[in-house]
Amino acid sequence: MFQIDLVEQCKKNNRKGQMQLYRQYCDGMFCVAMRYVKNTKDAEDVLQESFIKAFQKIEQYEGNVTFGAWLKKIVINKSIDFLKSKKHQTVPFQESHMPLEEDDNWNVNDDITLNNIKCAMEELPEKYKYVVMMYLMEGYDHSEISQILDLTETTCRTRLLRGKGYLKQLLKEKNYGARH
Repeated sequence: MFQIDLVEQCKKNNRKGQMQLYRQYCDGMFCVAMRYVKNTKDAEDVLQESFIKAFQKIEQYEGNVTFGAWLKKIVINKSIDFLKSKKHQTVPFQESHMPLEEDDNWNVNDDITLNNIKCAMEELPEKYKYVVMMYLMEGYDHSEISQILDLTETTCRTRLLRGKGYLKQLLKEKNYGARH
């Protein structure tokens, strides 16, 4: 069955159509949630809440993007909301202390592994971490990230550049090194 037919069935509250869409997207969306929440049980909760929201709001799906892309935005937002709800009191990060790096060079030394980068990304302040993750791991552009996180594109670009600088600094501190 075609995806558009399944979506139409879901708009009519057809449970069979909902189950088919769920089965089609649950594994991929679970992986997206895991990249953010880092815990299987929490990712399952986020996934369930995301599908519930998607089916409740399916009338808003207009077909401008694939259903998977639309659902992925919901999963990312639910993941971020979940993390915010679990967040303990933290010391605010002073953005003004980070110099703004004005290039698009994301190169790092060849001996740095993807795992090294992922670990360092976890240490980024939240406002940088999500922008960097969405750009590098999810492949979103500035326009899409700004829509998902409700930021201006300028703020998105600034946070990405500062996040990149911070990430390179973290990699250096861990003696992984980073190209300049």
